[in-house]
Amino acid sequence: MSYNLSLTAASLRPELARIVAECYIEAGGWEPAKASILSSNALQSRSASSSIRLERELRRRLATLTNDQMILLSQATAEDRAAMAWLATCKSITFAFEFASEVLREKLEAHDVVLRHSDYEAYVENKGVAHPELNRLAPSSKAKIRRNLLGMLNEAGLLVKGAGAVGTIQRPVLSPEVLRVITSDSPRWLAGFLVSDNEFSNL
Repeated sequence: MSYNLSLTAASLRPELARIVAECYIEAGGWEPAKASILSSNALQSRSASSSIRLERELRRRLATLTNDQMILLSQATAEDRAAMAWLATCKSITFAFEFASEVLREKLEAHDVVLRHSDYEAYVENKGVAHPELNRLAPSSKAKIRRNLLGMLNEAGLLVKGAGAVGTIQRPVLSPEVLRVITSDSPRWLAGFLVSDNEFSNL
């Protein structure tokens, strides 16, 4: 299956994700929520076309969340909102989930906390064997995907920007509520938050 590479459509945007979640819960469904968001310009976009693109991408991501996860997103603290927005990204964009679980998590477990440009390039090259769509991307699209993914990791608390290298990898602190709504869905998604297999197999 080809990768969904809609990372170019929007960054993590946890605060806007919260607005979309609120509208969905209040409206009782995605179509009325979409109509409400677009008619009121709830996402504060500069143009109608950008509002449509942003709403579509956030809706596509958040549609993967369970009801409990949506409720938490709509009511949570800033840290928990970021966690739910990143969870939605992991569930909808396999390229992002695999980078976190396979590259960041493995480096962290090996006590190598420095993410280098070469780590990302090696990941894309390796994935390009099974996913030739990566090789067909224009240089500008490749650069935007890289920039947005690294920005998302920073917003989600998995990466701290540093001088020289891309940044320092860290495992985010997850609240009991975040852990509850993830594990009741599937503990496998904790890999996207750099939790080891041994840990989440016991949850």
